[in-house]
Amino acid sequence: MDILIFSPDGKTAPFETGLADALPGARTRSWQPGDDNAADYLVLWKPNAEVLKPRERLKAIFNMGAGVDAVLGVDGEGARRLPAGVALVRLEDAGMGAQMVEYVSHAVLRYFRRLDELAELQAQGVWKFLKPNRIAEFPVAVLGFGTLGAQVAGGLAALGFPVRAWSRSARPGRENVTLYSGADGFDTCVSGARVLVNLLPLTPDTADVLNAKLFAKLAPGAFVINVARGGHLVEADLLAAMASGQIAGATLDVFRTEPLPADHPFWRQPRLTVTPHMSALTLREETIAQIAGKIAALERGEAITGIVDIQRGY
Repeated sequence: MDILIFSPDGKTAPFETGLADALPGARTRSWQPGDDNAADYLVLWKPNAEVLKPRERLKAIFNMGAGVDAVLGVDGEGARRLPAGVALVRLEDAGMGAQMVEYVSHAVLRYFRRLDELAELQAQGVWKFLKPNRIAEFPVAVLGFGTLGAQVAGGLAALGFPVRAWSRSARPGRENVTLYSGADGFDTCVSGARVLVNLLPLTPDTADVLNAKLFAKLAPGAFVINVARGGHLVEADLLAAMASGQIAGATLDVFRTEPLPADHPFWRQPRLTVTPHMSALTLREETIAQIAGKIAALERGEAITGIVDIQRGY
């Protein structure tokens, strides 16, 4: 069995060793320009067109991340590069879930407890009591109810927040989370929310979803958290909504251009927290174990989860 591994930075050695150790008898190699030799499995991150060319014996392509927009393209144009009939498989969690719950919970609690406002008062040397928010009156809307979204929604519900969540199609619910789906459900989910958390996959249908029209449906002075992709956010609309007071602040971990340019206006917004795309990092050992487990299952003729619906983009 041959496993071909690609990363744009060329740092594939740990994955070559890890997969070879986890799958005795497997031959692993790092892709090099001009490599069109046979492979049974392709493991990759942010591939170029050449590595995706059809090759003999290829059974499946494994993406080293939960989001596959770097493979399919924002508009789905990259789907045409995929070898016909070969499954594209995304990561499912691989250590990201717990990190995402921690990150989002911190951002929500910071806004809920008014700590941004207190930090500004501290900078001014002002001692002032701020009336606390009531958690029962602080609905949080989570967009996206996949592996990570479901964990985030459950974590916030466990803290006592009224949590709503939205997915494109109906899914099994989760305790203390009100789940919506479809176009009508979207509006119901976000209307009047005090916090909006975006964990949607980036597809043609979800690009620019965080826009002025959506912000207007939230409660006045709402807070926005984007931990999905920068392409979801219309940046000018967020800045305008913050200037008007409709959006009180935001925590952003993803951006249209990364690294975020030094002259970007987001850096100068006192109520906007910028982090460098680190809300939930894929953990190497967990990633190798998950991919190896799925390859072993395929070799035994068993079904696996995480296969991407190319038409939907996730």
